[in-house]
Amino acid sequence: MIEKFNRTTTIGEIVAAFPQSSDFFKHFKIDFCCGGMKSLEQAIADRKLPADEIVKKLEQFYLENNRSTEETDWRMVESEKLLHHIISVHHHFALSEVKQMTPYVKKVAFVHGKHHPHLHQLLALFTELKEELYEHFEKEETAVFPKILKYEKEKSEQSRIELQILINSLEDEHNAAGNILKKIRMLTNDYHVPESACGTYRLVYNRLEMLEDDMFQHIHLENNILFPRYLS
Repeated sequence: MIEKFNRTTTIGEIVAAFPQSSDFFKHFKIDFCCGGMKSLEQAIADRKLPADEIVKKLEQFYLENNRSTEETDWRMVESEKLLHHIISVHHHFALSEVKQMTPYVKKVAFVHGKHHPHLHQLLALFTELKEELYEHFEKEETAVFPKILKYEKEKSEQSRIELQILINSLEDEHNAAGNILKKIRMLTNDYHVPESACGTYRLVYNRLEMLEDDMFQHIHLENNILFPRYLS
């Protein structure tokens, strides 16, 4: 658990040490995964929020929520176990969700797209995200993660250089997926469902937001905890 932070502490460092803060940052639409390297001060400024007020609220949130001992401090977990967690929890969930959600997203666009044209855009963005995830996860599981495990055994400089190139590529892909998620949130008006929406319409919005939550946690673990171990 982080004992203290200031305005120069990065968003990623805060969430890594105090996982519950991800809920706080999400509430204020502060990107804690792809934007994890930004300082707290810069992230607040980018959102054009009142700095003093946000910092004070974050400090209060920390005081009210820092007693939990259930959260795993992933900074202290060795890479092999962290990789297993990423694959078994986050990869499995995301791949299962996009597969199961596909017919529902298509149905909502087909049935309601005439009166809600943005649903056609939503389908296009969802399809783009799904394709990105399939390619990205395969790259991680077949190329990058095995190289991380190899480096952990050999500790060779050549392995580290190869890893850095691959990790930089993964971070670019994280940014692309993060941008798609931001477009989806904007397009859906923060997943606000119209009052006249049917059950399937509501289901799609609810599960898209759940997918976003999981993706943010997933990218955070990699960008802010796993990858820095091999980039320094």
